[in-house]
Amino acid sequence: MATFKDRIIRAAKLDVHLYEEVEADKEAMSQAMGVVILSSLAAGIGSIAIGGIGGLLIGTISALIGWYVWAYLTYFIGTKVLPEPQTRADHAELLRTIGFASSPGLIRVLGIIPGLAGVVFIGASIWMLVAMVIAVRQALDYKSTVRAVGVCAIGWIIQAVILALVFAIFGGPAKPV
Repeated sequence: MATFKDRIIRAAKLDVHLYEEVEADKEAMSQAMGVVILSSLAAGIGSIAIGGIGGLLIGTISALIGWYVWAYLTYFIGTKVLPEPQTRADHAELLRTIGFASSPGLIRVLGIIPGLAGVVFIGASIWMLVAMVIAVRQALDYKSTVRAVGVCAIGWIIQAVILALVFAIFGGPAKPV
């Protein structure tokens, strides 16, 4: 079994074989959750510069919720709305691959450096989106990368709307004092 650190690095390097490996490895769920938690904590720490301690809490929680919502939406859209004929996947397979697609999010911790938060978060988001497309393509056995991009984009838009509504109802990240 591959080491946790090795899998994180391979996921961040966009190694297609890693995503196939964790899709098939039913024991990798705890590692995938570990990546999501670490990536979410990195987002929270990186948000301290923008939102103080409240940014840490809101950044971490919103990253965790966002990941799960996006994973569920991607599963539903990819297997029920836009499947290819060979698409066979369960929610756990997608959670494992998408969990590892959060690996590039670890760089969000660098957002704590004054003036870098915006650039770091945008860069991490783009990198994570590319990893997500690869993870979805592999987990859903798509032949078409374009279909995987479409599934991810639709899921991301719906997730963004849901998070915007949550922030509108419960308030956004705390402002620095």
